[in-house]
Amino acid sequence: MQSIQRLQVGVFGLCTMLMIVGLANIIMERAKLTAEPDPIQEVVAVDSEPKKTATDPLADIGVVPSADPTPSETANSSGEDALGIEPRP
Repeated sequence: MQSIQRLQVGVFGLCTMLMIVGLANIIMERAKLTAEPDPIQEVVAVDSEPKKTATDPLADIGVVPSADPTPSETANSSGEDALGIEPRP
């Protein structure tokens, strides 16, 4: 009697594992289908406006230094251009 019960538990466990593996396989196949890009998205991406690159808002307002060392347009060695005064010839 006890051996039959052990056999039933073993078969039930084996069937449960097969069902779990099958379910995982189905989930992975669905994930592969959704991971493939839709060809229409390439056409839409060409027609859409180019996205603006992310900027650092704190660097834009001058709170922290900018990550990329680009000189500002208003910077001048004498500082007169920043005040709107033209240098004398």
